[in-house]
Amino acid sequence: MTDKVKEVAIGEAEHIKNQTITAARSAAYLYPIRGIAYFVSHRSLWQPLTSKLAPTFTLGIGVTTFMFIFTYLPQMAVMAFTSGPLAAISAALLVLSESSTLFTILSKTFLIEDALTDTFDGVLVSKNTTNLVSEGRQIKGGNDIMGKLGKITKKPFQKFTPTALVRYLMYLPLNFIPVVGTVMFVILQGKRAGPAAHTRYFQLKQWNSSQRQKHVEEYEAAYTSFGVAAVLLELVPLASIFFAFTNTVGAALWAADMEKGNVTSDGTSPMLKEQARKAE
Repeated sequence: MTDKVKEVAIGEAEHIKNQTITAARSAAYLYPIRGIAYFVSHRSLWQPLTSKLAPTFTLGIGVTTFMFIFTYLPQMAVMAFTSGPLAAISAALLVLSESSTLFTILSKTFLIEDALTDTFDGVLVSKNTTNLVSEGRQIKGGNDIMGKLGKITKKPFQKFTPTALVRYLMYLPLNFIPVVGTVMFVILQGKRAGPAAHTRYFQLKQWNSSQRQKHVEEYEAAYTSFGVAAVLLELVPLASIFFAFTNTVGAALWAADMEKGNVTSDGTSPMLKEQARKAE
């Protein structure tokens, strides 16, 4: 039994090592960064965000303030036994993660679902993949990117489900392990967030569940790489609403590259790989 456990542990460690190497080589983590640059340089994409800015900003402040007032000190006290001098920092990161998750759930469920869909579709239109977008909404004439977006015929972004909360609560105790636990928590969150960012793309492609699963498994490391970068950006207090939109832009840029066949075997574009190589 001991040998079997050791064998499984070694196998899992090797798998994680290989996935980490593949994720780093894929450079998919650059898509969220590319999304920021693309969003900032294309004013036509700002409309969905600006239309929801006031209520979401208010919600973000309220959620973050509430969480720090009522949960920071109790969690820091618990972490004092596991993290020692790092308790204050670990507790702050945990509260930020909790606030971000709660904010994301509430905002995407009640405030910005359609705005994120518009942003994703707008980027695809700007990248000349209008035929794909027409599978999920009406397309109008004109030169304005967002003005071309007509009535949504298929709504992709899934609203909050109890499963998502249960999974989050299962991973939450990892944060009580100093440093390593927090890193593992972010990676696990990223592993879920990566494929979720392409929910709209999968729907526009009209893929069934088995087709989606096959695609995600093929590019598992790249999706995790993208998801980790996206999760880290959305942990930034108050700015998480902005990064929710820029991450959506990054996901749409990635989808456009996939649709045009401008990706390598691991799922990302040669251009991003070259950028990553130069940054090393």
